[in-house]
Amino acid sequence: MKKLIIILLAVVVFASCENNNTKSNTENKKSNVSIAAAGATFPMPFYNMAFKAYTQKSGIPVSYGGIGSGGGIRSLKDKVVDFGASDAFLNDAKMAEMPAPVVHIPTCSGAVVIAFNLDGINSIKLNPDVLTKIFMGKITQWNDPQLTKLNPGINFPDAGIKVVHRSDGSGTTAIFSDYMSKISSDWKDQIGAGKSLNWPVGMGAKGNPGVAGTISQTEGSIGYIGSEYAFAQKISFAFLQNQSGNFIEPSLESVSAAGNGEIPADTRIMLTNSTDPNAYPICGFTWIVLYKDQDFNGRTEEQAKETLKLLNWMLQPEAQDIAKKVNYAPLPQNVVGMAKEILNSVTYDGKPLQY
Repeated sequence: MKKLIIILLAVVVFASCENNNTKSNTENKKSNVSIAAAGATFPMPFYNMAFKAYTQKSGIPVSYGGIGSGGGIRSLKDKVVDFGASDAFLNDAKMAEMPAPVVHIPTCSGAVVIAFNLDGINSIKLNPDVLTKIFMGKITQWNDPQLTKLNPGINFPDAGIKVVHRSDGSGTTAIFSDYMSKISSDWKDQIGAGKSLNWPVGMGAKGNPGVAGTISQTEGSIGYIGSEYAFAQKISFAFLQNQSGNFIEPSLESVSAAGNGEIPADTRIMLTNSTDPNAYPICGFTWIVLYKDQDFNGRTEEQAKETLKLLNWMLQPEAQDIAKKVNYAPLPQNVVGMAKEILNSVTYDGKPLQY
């Protein structure tokens, strides 16, 4: 009897070891595939929620560093991430600078709002002329007659305007400056459009969180940030006059309206200054940018497939619903179709990827 008990104990211990080894092997196998990305802070609230949900769903860890669109593209260029994220698409010249061909996958669209901090004032109206003059340093006081004329009934303080802008390479800056270049020839000629600008006035802050934090802590300040940062921190923002002369509030509906119109097959287009009468004028797609051929830096085919599975999931209703929850406009169905076509063109060692 004693011998039988010893034998049974030995079997239990052996089985337990085997189960632990099997579990350990499974975990090791799963941990061999993880996805790393970096880039734009504009969509970061959406990406953080979506990537967390995907990890819970798939068991594949996804990490994302909000270092700005410029940093995301540099990381992709250096091949230290699986993909970069940018609110500014790469033009043909920038595409040619990459070590290999890349593709753009749009994930959602959002608004860049003009946020401000004035005690007791929750909303103001701005037209293109006044907006341009503020950010070019030509209107420097809050009680300037041009501002008071646009906003009858608002008692602006006799105080200086403190402009806040991005200090890092930023897709949010690219969207904002693209719009400014469309509405003002002075801006286009003197400052231009891009992820980094030579600012004529103001103080810099890093990332959308940095600009939002600076505005919320600085009385008399004004700057541009992704709409979700204004909503989340309860920062006041302006109604902007669009091409049709309507003063528009940034919302899911007004951002979606900006996407009405012809979209190129590669989706590389700015949605700013839309002609739609219901469109908010400063908004745009945000993209995930990845190499068209995924065989680089010793990446396995499994790694490539898991990357594409994640990006395909980002286009599905489950992920697009997450975008809406954090105030980003989901992609129109025609753009979802274009994005899937682009995703299906991605290869590994020149061969199509079945994911």
